[in-house]
Amino acid sequence: MPLTTTGDLVTRAAAARSAVAAFNVITLEHIEAVIAGAESVNAPVVLQVSENAVKFRYGRLHPLARAAVTAAERATVPVALHLDHVKSDALLRQAPDAGFGSVMYDAAGLPYAENLAATRAAADWAHARGLWIEAELGQIGGKDGRPPLDAHAPGARTDPDQARAFVADSGVDALAVAIGTSHAMTSRTAAIDRTLLERLSAALDVPLVLHGSSGLPDPELAAAVAGGITKVNVGTALNIAMTRAIREYLAAHPEAVDSRSYLTVGRDAMTRTVAALIRALGPAPAGSP
Repeated sequence: MPLTTTGDLVTRAAAARSAVAAFNVITLEHIEAVIAGAESVNAPVVLQVSENAVKFRYGRLHPLARAAVTAAERATVPVALHLDHVKSDALLRQAPDAGFGSVMYDAAGLPYAENLAATRAAADWAHARGLWIEAELGQIGGKDGRPPLDAHAPGARTDPDQARAFVADSGVDALAVAIGTSHAMTSRTAAIDRTLLERLSAALDVPLVLHGSSGLPDPELAAAVAGGITKVNVGTALNIAMTRAIREYLAAHPEAVDSRSYLTVGRDAMTRTVAALIRALGPAPAGSP
């Protein structure tokens, strides 16, 4: 099936009041597991490659991206390729040639005005090349004399008025919002701020994205989608599944030396995790256009 775009999948999800799952991939096993898991439940999916993953791959984007494109073109469900948490403008500029249809530009570590200016420039560049672009606000809060929180800190919350202004002034196509999740959670104990999500959904006319979704139990994932989230990012949950399965296999088979033996169980564990998380999001658009 031809590679699709994140923008198309999110648009279809929004029309169906559902969400598309987006999984961060690091190895070929991640790519294969995400596609196999999506195919098992006949759902579209987004493969995400983060800037950190590119650094892990010796700073080279194209090898992993080309593997993802090749796998996506052989999938039986729509698959999009998304460049995630891009801070480097040099990396951003590699996205179109590498097969990416969308990027998440991350200037969140900058003060608001600088974040806005950098994101506006990135959005203009991306749109001129047909890329869909996602962003986030960064430092949030700081009222009543309290220091601001990073957007992914457990207590961070996105202000609807500030979000509305940021989206209007930056021209981005989607916004990642802080409603109670945080990156790299290894336990599924987070809860979303449902009242805030309702306010954000009413205030913004672009799709809302949830980062740090590995920390949410199934009922909270479903509530996030029901409240207006249309793209759900997952990364840590796959790494937990893969690592746990490999540890258990090697503990039971200390003589194992063929990496295919334990990578197979790791890939299978990720496949099951992908399918389960997609199901948790609730009904999705049909798996074929």
